[in-house]
This record gives sequence, structure tokens and C-alpha cells, in this order.
Amino acid sequence: MSKHQILIAGCGDIGSALGCELAAQGHRIAGLRRNINQLPPVIQGIAADLCNLPVLQQTLQQLTNKIDIVVYAVAAGKRDEQRYREAYPEGLKNLLTALQNSGHTPKQLLFVSSTAVYQQSEHQWIDETSATEPEGFSGQIMLQAEQLALNNAIPGCVVRFSGIYGPGRNYMLNQVSQGIGYPQAPLSYSNRIHRDDCVGVLQHLIDKVGNETLEPVYLASDCSPTPLHEVTDWLAEQLGTTITEPSARRVIGSKRCNNQRLLDSGYQFKFPDFRQGYQQLIKDFSA
Repeated sequence: MSKHQILIAGCGDIGSALGCELAAQGHRIAGLRRNINQLPPVIQGIAADLCNLPVLQQTLQQLTNKIDIVVYAVAAGKRDEQRYREAYPEGLKNLLTALQNSGHTPKQLLFVSSTAVYQQSEHQWIDETSATEPEGFSGQIMLQAEQLALNNAIPGCVVRFSGIYGPGRNYMLNQVSQGIGYPQAPLSYSNRIHRDDCVGVLQHLIDKVGNETLEPVYLASDCSPTPLHEVTDWLAEQLGTTITEPSARRVIGSKRCNNQRLLDSGYQFKFPDFRQGYQQLIKDFSA
């Protein structure tokens, strides 16, 4: 397997974990974010703001190794329309411009997207070919960024993650521990993926670069879409609590994600369903 210089833009929780895994394989990793103080030692920190093109360009020019692969794994930080625009289409456009102007010609771009680009609400199965007609600003803006990722000089690949859970992401456990869950009606399906599988999927696709052409889009969700009420009822049983009130969190849409393209590519899930994924999280939460 050839070794690459990989730039992870937005090197947060998933990006840092991915960088450590890739560094262990022998790749050279650079992590771009505003504050690089907490990056693991195996990741070369690049302190830059994706909204500041001149500084971003100047910083990339100082890299001694040419970038082979770019992973765009930026988080907006909060649900705000302007923040979304800055984080996704505007930030990605600035990065692509800075790479070109600083002499880098990556062979692959991986853009981390979201199933927010789907609006389906009748519990239907969806895959990479399903209609993307989001009504919310988050899905609409993410879709704009996807088009930019797929239509530029660098070969692009979009990875649409469903609801991410894992270490440090305890919202649902906190809710259920307080007796808050979801009712059986109206029925609403939940699609999720463990943080470690997010890392695993990206690593799996990077391993293919240089050997085979990636599909333009991969839907990355575990193998078991499940009604939300079944998830919270099971968590309550594991935590020894009782659901006594409905969640105030609004549910947007209801669909079932088909991950067959990812499975056909050879990826094997570490946590094929939420029950396996939550086991350690429950132990740590209850400790």
C-alpha cells in the first residue's frame, strides 16, 4: 500500500481519530483547524481559518510535502445558517482555491456530508441514488457543498453519515436516564453510525485511493435502521430506567438508510447495529 500525505481539514473528534489510524499505517498526516493545541502528536498541526483565504493559502504554501489526499471533515459547531455556509460551501471553496494557488494537486477529495440532504418521511428505504430534496437549510447548504466537492479539478467522493453516536456523544443516554424517550406513534425511524465506524469508513476508502476509483457518493449508516421508540425503550431497559415523558426534540423525516454500496466495497462494520455500539457507552455512562 502506497503512503500518502493526507490533509484533514476540520481535524476534530473524527478527524483526529482518523489521523491517528492513518499515521499508524505510515501515512503523513496534517490536521487543519483554528486551534491545534490538542491535536495528537502524530498529526502535524496547521493553524488556519477556512474563512481566511490569504492566510490559508500562505499556510499551505509552507508545507514541504505535496498533499495527495484531502479529507474535509468540518463541523459547523452549531445549527446556524451562516455558520453552515461558512463551514461547508464557503470553507470548501476557499480550501480548493488555496490548494490550487499553492501548487498542491491532490488525487482525491473526501467530503464528509450528512443524511440531512434527504427529506424522505414515509419510512422508505433510501440509497445513494435517492432524491435529495431537503427543505431545511442544513440539508440545502450541505447539498451545495457536495456539488462543489464533486465538480472541481480534484476527483471527489461524498460520504453521507447518518446520526453519529459514540464516546462523548451522550445526548440520548442523558435523555433516557431522565425518563425521556420517544413514543410509538407517530412512527419515526432512526439511522445511526458509531464514531469508530465513521473513522473506519473513511480509512477504508482512503486505502482504495490509487488502486480503484471511488464511487461519487457513499451512504454511511449501520445495518439496522430502527424505530426511535425501540432505541430509547432498549436503552431504558439497559439503564434500569422507565420512560415517563416524550422527547421535546423535533423529529425531521423518517427513512431507512441502505448501506449496500458500502458493504459491496468491502467495508465491515465494527458495530452493525445500535445495540452493539451502545454496549461500552452504557458501561462508561453507568460507571
